[in-house]
Amino acid sequence: MQKTELLERSQRPLPLSLLLMAAVAVHLPLLLMKLPLKSYDTNFHIFFASHYLHHWWDPWNPKWYAGFSQTTYPPLPQQWVAVVSHVLGLEMAYMAVQLAAILLLVVGVYRFATLWVSPRAASYAALASVFLGSESFLVYSAGQLGTTAAAPLYLNALPFLFSWVRRGSGRSFIKAVALFTAAAAAHHATLLFGSFFFALPVLALAYLDRDEDGERVAPPAFFARTLAIIAIVGAAIAVVLLPFWIALIHYPVTQTPIPHPSRANYILSPQWGMNYFVVPYGALILALPFVFWRGSTEKHLRPLLLGFWVAFLLGLGGTTPVGPVLLGRAFNVLTMERFSYWATLLALPIVGVLAVELVARFRMRAAVSLTILAAFTCALAVGWTTYHPADAEDFDVSPVAAWLNRDGHDQYRYVTLGFGNKISRLAMMTDAGSVDGEWNSGRMLPELTRYGGGALTSSKYFGTAGLEALRAMLMHADHYGLKWVFVRDEYYDPLLTFAGWRPVDHLNDGTITIWSKDGVPPAQPLNAPQIPPHWQDVIWGVCPFGSSIVAILVLLIPEKRRQAAEARYPAVRDGELGLGRMVS
Repeated sequence: MQKTELLERSQRPLPLSLLLMAAVAVHLPLLLMKLPLKSYDTNFHIFFASHYLHHWWDPWNPKWYAGFSQTTYPPLPQQWVAVVSHVLGLEMAYMAVQLAAILLLVVGVYRFATLWVSPRAASYAALASVFLGSESFLVYSAGQLGTTAAAPLYLNALPFLFSWVRRGSGRSFIKAVALFTAAAAAHHATLLFGSFFFALPVLALAYLDRDEDGERVAPPAFFARTLAIIAIVGAAIAVVLLPFWIALIHYPVTQTPIPHPSRANYILSPQWGMNYFVVPYGALILALPFVFWRGSTEKHLRPLLLGFWVAFLLGLGGTTPVGPVLLGRAFNVLTMERFSYWATLLALPIVGVLAVELVARFRMRAAVSLTILAAFTCALAVGWTTYHPADAEDFDVSPVAAWLNRDGHDQYRYVTLGFGNKISRLAMMTDAGSVDGEWNSGRMLPELTRYGGGALTSSKYFGTAGLEALRAMLMHADHYGLKWVFVRDEYYDPLLTFAGWRPVDHLNDGTITIWSKDGVPPAQPLNAPQIPPHWQDVIWGVCPFGSSIVAILVLLIPEKRRQAAEARYPAVRDGELGLGRMVS
């Protein structure tokens, strides 16, 4: 009897409260240190949130690109940052929203994994998500709040999708629709591509299980339910993100592709292989042989393995031809680190099985070894921001903002050179507009879209394309009211001199030189056709944020209690555990 109780105890899942406490213990100190502020895109998201804080009902932002529409980016995470900032301020509000996303990921991984493996293996998978290298890489190095906020919502929706198509549960249908819609409001790419990597495997699993548990589901009913939820979710997303779809249809991204290192060949460019493969995967690389072996030998894991395999190959960027073949032109628009992130999430259920079997066989030795590997994976991704920072130098932009805000200087537009991603922080501190920015899909100025360069402030890093874009913008300074150029890199001085500009002032002990051009008229608002009409402003201010409130409310609807499904494989001799699943 004692041996039976010991075996039952060894099969129990780790308490969810313990998993959430682990997430708080690991990530809360890092977020309180504001470590994400050193990442590439964090300040960009805070800049968007700052606009929503002051102009919730007007997504037209005049501070970048002589004016651009923020309806070109799903707003939910930034809107939550804006709301929470009323209490915590913008920076700490960002950290609070990011922590909420991390906690939701733990719950989402557990719920998603229970579709595939035993509850105990699912709890190990959820614990592994706390230390996941790709998660820490996106949070502390890439700063991709949209991706890290949408993925947890999507994972939490998938079990309800399974329950709906498998059993026809109306409550699950409502919850799935609400969560899928909120996930789309957080990040459109996660839903568009996640439907292939996550939803299709779940639907395949539901179809394979249609004759199990004594609840046979006829194929016509299965396909009818699938089509019904696709139609309703599609309609809900169409309404919630209607201004986004309108902007995308009327002004598609047709600009010259901008190079990104995540699309490189990681074998020929090992520095990018380290950044986009070794760091996000970490010790998970050691588990890949088991993922492929167990995923291919277990029938019900094959859909999951297929989704992982495609995402894994896409995450390798230009190392294989899979990305250009499957994505087409989108390969030159998207960044590939998000695919590696999704691949690691898909691998976690099988990794949880590996952890359970190792602990069952080797006990303390396995537990200690797994803990060390998990800590190493997380530490590598977090520490990578020190060895591979978004900006090599840190400097204060407040003197630049103070200069722009006095003596009528903000009547003209400006551009910075050598400021890196500090341009987002500068834009939040001044009312002056710029012809530059960090959101490439939002820019419409022909001087920028004609060339394959990114932000003007980093023009030299894009070679001829970047410098040609800068030269074209300087030539048309009169048209845009561009009178000021703030320079932290003497590399650009000859170009400015030959273009007719001259230095007029210095800031930060002479490290920043202000250049000006005579005869430039004050900046005028552009009568851009992409300015959203008022009815779109209302939709943008109500629907995306409202979708998250609806999701929270429908999740409070209690589920009907069902007896947990029996394990697919019973426990085997010698304490080695087999696979199981829980689909309640």
